[in-house]
Amino acid sequence: MDVNTGLSPEELKGIIGRYDGLAIRSATKVTADIINAADNLKVIGRAGIGLDNVDIPAASQRGIVVMNTPEGNTITTAEHTMAMIMALSRNIPQATASLKAGKWEKKKLQGRELFNKTLGLIGAGHIGRIVADRARGMEMKVIVYDPYIKPEAIERLDLEPVSFDELLNRADYLTIHTPKTDETANMINSKTIAKMKKGAMVINCARGGIVNEDDLCDALESGHLAGVAMDVFSTEPPGKIRLMNLPNFICTPHLGASTREAQDNVAKDVAEQIVAYLLHGSVKNAVNVPAISSELMSTLRPFAILLERMGSLQSQLADSAILEARINYSGAVTEYDLGPLTTAMLKGLLTPILKDDVNFVNAPYIAADRGIKVVESKSKTSEDFASLVKLTVKTLEGQNIISGTIFGKTLPRILRINNFYLEAIPEGHHLLIYNQDSPGVIGQIATTLGNRGINISRMKVGEEKKKKQNIILLTTNSFVSDEVLEEVQGLTQVFSVRRIEL
Repeated sequence: MDVNTGLSPEELKGIIGRYDGLAIRSATKVTADIINAADNLKVIGRAGIGLDNVDIPAASQRGIVVMNTPEGNTITTAEHTMAMIMALSRNIPQATASLKAGKWEKKKLQGRELFNKTLGLIGAGHIGRIVADRARGMEMKVIVYDPYIKPEAIERLDLEPVSFDELLNRADYLTIHTPKTDETANMINSKTIAKMKKGAMVINCARGGIVNEDDLCDALESGHLAGVAMDVFSTEPPGKIRLMNLPNFICTPHLGASTREAQDNVAKDVAEQIVAYLLHGSVKNAVNVPAISSELMSTLRPFAILLERMGSLQSQLADSAILEARINYSGAVTEYDLGPLTTAMLKGLLTPILKDDVNFVNAPYIAADRGIKVVESKSKTSEDFASLVKLTVKTLEGQNIISGTIFGKTLPRILRINNFYLEAIPEGHHLLIYNQDSPGVIGQIATTLGNRGINISRMKVGEEKKKKQNIILLTTNSFVSDEVLEEVQGLTQVFSVRRIEL
């Protein structure tokens, strides 16, 4: 084992070919260029949760397992959130600076009690629940907004589930415990802040970009918000952003996981996981490989990819909390152990919600914890295909049905999205569009995308005659931004547009 810290990208690229395993923290960028030079590399282990610094698709193409250590940072991040709430409420950083400057500003720095105040949590995952537990110990009232967990599951935690608007209206303190996704990016902005009570405080120790930093600054300057505490920023380090000039803004340089205990825990965890994989083939906390034995990997890997992407598609179709995932296997695939495939589906189902917090090991436990019922069934025969998988997901608002299969031996295909029958490659950037079935609409959509420099690589069109509408699945060569999405949505004959990333 060699320890080499502070290597430049070129230096890492120059030596990586000698190694079977690579353990990293957040500062090391494992790019496709480095991975292509890693002739012997079998596993990359991240001491921590976030994997933005690893090119996972490039690693997967080379058959390299990518692991993280999601459990080691939960307590320390939750404790940092509570420390920020306390410091913000009692003006501790400001008072320290004032006293060190020789001042005695006792009256100016008067704080507020946490007792009997309302804490609003966005996200009730592991960290959010620990924060809730600590806050209740200080006799705060805790309300929770988490659209991906059934209200009954939140109530079983002795927490109060509320809508997003109600949380904004009631919270004295709003704290964020969710990954950054398409749904949560810029979630706290001028419009949502305007719904918060005057004098509320915002704390973000989750991910940068969930809050709009300029809008927070405006709200602090106007007096609508009494204080803001942040450990994470949209750009890190943030530099001299406007917030830094305000006395009621406190911050730390992404210290949520920076305790001696947490760093020791994740370092130990990643070392043990890498050794277990290299010596025994045991996979733990992998984000790109299901727990399938090496003998079955070549046969079941295409199905695992298919199931993971079917789950991801279902999650992105869901408009409310997921209650049940019902999966039916039919045909030749039923001859194998289906457990890893169902796990791959759950990993795909939960990843758009939880990002790097979910993997092939913990996906079933997270699903159970969130009250998602999983029903698995199988039939030996499949009329039209050698193997067919049907996934029905029920939500609070209804249900969606997806079917898929493998063409040849290795090519995953989506065959059905509700009443839309097609043959789609579940990979890349997609738009799912419902539009009026009339001449010229498809041309308008294509022109709108073309004018924005977005190329359509594939298109599947289906017809719902009763509703006199079309369903279009477009595959584009590049990501479609929110602005372009709104432009397509604004076309008069387009009913809805949904971005799907697979």
